[in-house]
Amino acid sequence: MEQKMVKNVNNTEKIFAQRMEKHQDELRWLYMELYGNDAMYAELCEQMHDYYLKRSTELKKRDIKKEKNPDWFKEKEMLGMMLYVDNFAGNLKGVEKKLAYLKECNVNCLHLMPFLDTPKGKSDGGYAVADFRKVRPDLGTMKDLARLTEKCHENGMNVCMDFVMNHTSEEHEWAKRARAGEGEYMSRYFFYDNGDIPARYEETVPQVFPTTAPGNFTWLPEIGHYVLTTFYPYQWDLNYRNPRVFNEMMYNFLFLANQGMDIIRIDAVPYIWKELGTSCRNLKEVHTIVRMMRMIAEIVCPSVILLGEVVMEPEKVVPYFGTVEKPECHMLYNVTTMATTWNSIATRDIRLLKKQMDIVSRLPKQYTFLNYLRCHDDIGWGLDFDTMKQWGMEEPSHKRYLNDYFTGKIAGSISRGELYNDDPVTQDARFCGTTASMCGIEAAGFEGNAEKMQTAIQEDLMLHAYMLTQSGIPMLYSGDELGQVNDYSYKDNAEKASDSRYLHRGAFLWELADKRKDFSTVQGQLFQMLNRLEQIRRQENVFSQEAEVYTYDVHNDSILGILREYKGERFIALFNFSESEQTAWMQEEGIFRDLINGEITEMKDPVLKGYGFVWVKYKVYNIYRLKY
Repeated sequence: MEQKMVKNVNNTEKIFAQRMEKHQDELRWLYMELYGNDAMYAELCEQMHDYYLKRSTELKKRDIKKEKNPDWFKEKEMLGMMLYVDNFAGNLKGVEKKLAYLKECNVNCLHLMPFLDTPKGKSDGGYAVADFRKVRPDLGTMKDLARLTEKCHENGMNVCMDFVMNHTSEEHEWAKRARAGEGEYMSRYFFYDNGDIPARYEETVPQVFPTTAPGNFTWLPEIGHYVLTTFYPYQWDLNYRNPRVFNEMMYNFLFLANQGMDIIRIDAVPYIWKELGTSCRNLKEVHTIVRMMRMIAEIVCPSVILLGEVVMEPEKVVPYFGTVEKPECHMLYNVTTMATTWNSIATRDIRLLKKQMDIVSRLPKQYTFLNYLRCHDDIGWGLDFDTMKQWGMEEPSHKRYLNDYFTGKIAGSISRGELYNDDPVTQDARFCGTTASMCGIEAAGFEGNAEKMQTAIQEDLMLHAYMLTQSGIPMLYSGDELGQVNDYSYKDNAEKASDSRYLHRGAFLWELADKRKDFSTVQGQLFQMLNRLEQIRRQENVFSQEAEVYTYDVHNDSILGILREYKGERFIALFNFSESEQTAWMQEEGIFRDLINGEITEMKDPVLKGYGFVWVKYKVYNIYRLKY
C-alpha cells in the first residue's frame, strides 16, 4: 500500500493533470465570468502548478490518503480545541511540547488562533494581518509552524488556521504602497477622493462595531482619500473586483496550505464582495469566489478542507455549503445554535433551541457544522425574534434581559461577564465571558459557596454533553476543559483595555491543569467527566454522522430531548436547562443502558435534577417491543 502511494506521489505531473482536468472547465468559466481576463487566469493555473510541485512528499501522500476518504473530517472521533499560541504555551515550539496534554484531552484537531504577523497595538486579536507569509516574531517562524504541523500529523492530529481574506492591516506592504499613492496598489482596496460614494455605501451597509469603530470608511488626510474599513480603521478591505487581489490571495492560501494545514478557516466570508447599493453581505460573487477556492484546493492540496465563518441567521448560513454537485465550504460554524443555547439557559426554555435543532437536522447529512459553546469572539444575540415574539419576547427588551442575566444583574443569576459594543442609541450589545464564568463557577468560587459550585459544575457538564450529542464536529475552547474563568487583567493592558473580548482570551493556567486528575477539585470533576463523555462519543456508533437525528418531545419546555438512531441502535439524551428538578414525560417505556455508568435501568418519566442530563441507549427490535 505504502509503495503504491509513493509511486503515485512520484507521478506528480499525471496527478496534477487529472485533478486539473476534473475542474478546469468550471474553474475557467467562473473566473472568466467574474474577471474576463485570460492572462490572469493563465497565471493562476501556472502558480497552482508551481505550489503543487513545492508541496512536500509527505503532504502529497496525505492528499492521496484523504482523497480516498473525503469524509475523514466527519468521523465521530473528531474533537477540536481552539487556542491562542501565546496564551497556551508561549510560542509554536511551546505548543509542540504540549501535544501530550492535548492528546490527553482527546483532541485530534488543533485550531490555532491567528498567529501571522500583525502590528502591535493594532492587531484585532491577530485579524489585522501585515504579512501572510510571516509568523508573528514572538511566536516563531514558518519553519516552526511546519515542524509543529508535522509533529501533529505524527500524533494523529489535524491542524486548523485562520485565513483572513476580507482585509489586510494598514501595515501590509500593499497598504503602505497604496498610502504612498501607487495606483496599482490603491486599486487593491477601495479608495475615494471625496465623501460622495462612501456616503452612498453608508446608506445600505450596516456597521459591524457601531461603538468601537463606527462607520465603514476611514479618512486618510495624508493622501486626501477615504478607504473602506468595514471592521476597524486599521483593517483595509480588499477589492476582489481586481483579479490581482484574488490571484495573490490564492497564492497566500496555497503557501499556507503547504505549511501542513489540514483545515483553513475563511474569516468573515460573507463580506468579501462589495456592491454599491447593497448591504455588502452574502452577495452571489462571494459564492463564486468560495467555489473557486474549493476547486483550487482540490487541485493543489486536496487534503485541505475549508471552514467558513458565517455569523448569520440560518437561511444565510446554509448556502455557503454550496450544493452537492458544486460544493463550497466543507464545514460551517453552528453560530445560531450556540447563541440559542445560551438563550435557553437564561430563559429555562428550550422551545427556540428545539426549533433551531429541527431545522439543522432536516439538512442534508453532507452538511457538516462545527459545534461549540464558546470561542474567541463575543456572543451576538442573533436569535429568531419573529418566533420569540409569538411567545411574548420582544427583541430589544429580551436582548437587555439576556445581557443583564449573563452579567449577573438579574436575581438568581450566577453568571459573570461583560458587554461588548454596548450601543447607547440602539441599546443593543453583545456579550463576553468564558463558559465556566457564564455557568457560575467564577461567582461560586468568589463566594466560597460549595452548593453553588456543584450547581455550576453540573450546568457546565450538561452543556458540554449537549454539545457532544449534536451532529458535526465538537470544538472545545482552551481552558473550558478545566473550568477556567474570566481574566480581568486585560484592563491593565492599554492595548487591550478597550476590547472586552480579551476577558475570555486570558493566559492558559497550567496550575489548573495540574489538578485535572484530582476528582475533589473543580478541575478534576470537569476534566474527568468530559474525558468520559468524549470516550463514549468515540466508541458508540450512534454518534456517527450518518445517524438519524431528531429532537425528542418530553412535554416540558425546560428539557431538551435528542434522539439518535443508527443501524438498529436507539439513543436518547435528555438535558435539563433549568436549575430546578424537572420531569421528562417520555413517549415510550423501555429498558435502557446508561452510557455513562453502564447501569441497566428502566426509564419511565425520569426526574432530572437541576442541569441534569442522561445518555441512554437500547436496540430496536420492534417499535412496541423494546429490548436491550
